[in-house]
Amino acid sequence: MADPEFRKEYDALGDEFALISQAIAARARAGKTQAQVAEAMGISQPAVAKIEAGKVKSLDTLKRYASAVGCKVRLELVSS
Repeated sequence: MADPEFRKEYDALGDEFALISQAIAARARAGKTQAQVAEAMGISQPAVAKIEAGKVKSLDTLKRYASAVGCKVRLELVSS
């Protein structure tokens, strides 16, 4: 974190890290394993692991994940 370039790149990913953290926390609150979420979504457990690693390819996938853990997605645009 002492390297200014590293810190800049890390800070740029803050929203993604926050979303990943929220997803994993939601699954934990739901008391579900990745395998159970995968079954509910109709995908493989490794695919759920990818979602939780931040490799979400679409909003639809994120919505399906949220539904599988008893949540919903809320988006908002804010001024930067």
